[in-house]
Amino acid sequence: MKTLRAGVIGTGYLGKFHAEKYANLPETRLVGVVDTDREKARLVSEQFKVPAFDSYRELLDKVDAVSIVVPTDQHHTIAKEFLQKGVDVLVEKPMTTTIAEADDLIETARSGSRILQVGHLERFNAAVVALDDVLTKPMFIESHRLAPFKDRGTEVDVILDIMIHDIDILLTIVGAPVTSIHAVGVPVISPDKNDIANVRLEFETGCIANVTASRISVKEMRKIRIFQQDAYISIDYAAQQAEVYRKLETDEDFETPQISYDQIAIDQVDSLKEEIKSFLYAVRHRTQPAVTGEAGRDALTVAFEIMEQIEKKKAALRL
Repeated sequence: MKTLRAGVIGTGYLGKFHAEKYANLPETRLVGVVDTDREKARLVSEQFKVPAFDSYRELLDKVDAVSIVVPTDQHHTIAKEFLQKGVDVLVEKPMTTTIAEADDLIETARSGSRILQVGHLERFNAAVVALDDVLTKPMFIESHRLAPFKDRGTEVDVILDIMIHDIDILLTIVGAPVTSIHAVGVPVISPDKNDIANVRLEFETGCIANVTASRISVKEMRKIRIFQQDAYISIDYAAQQAEVYRKLETDEDFETPQISYDQIAIDQVDSLKEEIKSFLYAVRHRTQPAVTGEAGRDALTVAFEIMEQIEKKKAALRL
């Protein structure tokens, strides 16, 4: 089996973990890391004993696959150059800063027969994967993603920073277009970016989702509850746990409905490692990645619609 040459563009908080996975996976050889902050790049390069570069172009001819883990406004330019050079790309979320940029990356990958995967990490959470056979037709979903304030990621709105994970999961499990959005957002610490938002999404199937995302919480929470005709399902992303409650079939004369409880047996995994392994499988076998460019664009489209509605509401209230 040919060893794939891998590189990482961006060695900040998340980028160094990408580098760690490539360095430790048997099917890859980490050949270099890139960061305009030379000290950050040096620390990661020394840890994994690989060259460090301050320009991503120095890796263009050296890799078969690359992770792009830089600020969002750089995603399109860097990803496009690698795709055009024949390199397969895993680009972190949010995919790009505009839908036009996302479409351009999708077309560039398609025309060059390249793999383009978007880093929606929760798709690889063991609790989510374990419920593939349980989910049928969700009708009501409640999601909470709360985190303390951190400096990283604040160049974008909380919608693009953390809620986009939930948007991607919702689009995946509901499997239908969004038909209506009602949203509110508030900047609390950031001067001009929303730090907390609540959104009600209505889908073509009739499903309704209530989604809250905050990056100013004292405690962390990453949970989702899903209600469908035959079950209530609760997922704790952080703990990688899933619970399923179902109504039992009982004698008609039995007045009180009986509920069964099942905590799904889950082997916990390193979600980032699973994401990168999935990307490398698509690279090696030339198959569609688990999270396609189209999926990344669809999540981005809904995120932008939410942000637009929030800003329109703010503008109306200022009148």
